[in-house]
Amino acid sequence: MATKFLLAFLVISCYVLSISADKETGFVGSVDPKSLSYKKKHTFSHFRFYWHEIFSGSNPSAVRIIPPQPKYTTTTNFGFVVVFDNVLTLGPELYSKVVGSAEGLYSSASQKEFALLVIMNFALTEGKYNGSTITFVGRSPIAHKVREMPVIGGTGVFRFARGYVEASTLTFDPQTRNNTVEYNVYVYH
Repeated sequence: MATKFLLAFLVISCYVLSISADKETGFVGSVDPKSLSYKKKHTFSHFRFYWHEIFSGSNPSAVRIIPPQPKYTTTTNFGFVVVFDNVLTLGPELYSKVVGSAEGLYSSASQKEFALLVIMNFALTEGKYNGSTITFVGRSPIAHKVREMPVIGGTGVFRFARGYVEASTLTFDPQTRNNTVEYNVYVYH
């Protein structure tokens, strides 16, 4: 009996505290999902994009802004940071139809293996997706054939998006570091 009373007291106390915290802070409140264009019925979509990263030439799409720590230059390149604005195409060829850009940065964040911390937006420019973005953040161990990262959100059509992306390197030129990566995006929106 005492346990039931204590449990009921704790539940009621938490409820009362949450209501009073809402009124006292002034920055917490409930929101009607409809006011944010949140629809209960979701669409599950699969997109395939090809990411073209160009370090060479007079107009590179990727720039290393911080070099790796000297201790790691021959192993993991730990500490380097690259900022990019890479083209997204429908096919693996650079001259394929452009459907958007990949904007973001990545850093070598592991001292033990060549693994990147990736922060990226796919900013789409075609059809009903024009102006919408898909955002993902995650770990990308480059030696893996397929690397998976979580979709953490988006804008426009992809507001409240969730899902994951799979990245697979198709080409890499060790002289220029230019590369093409296939991205398969699986997203609820």
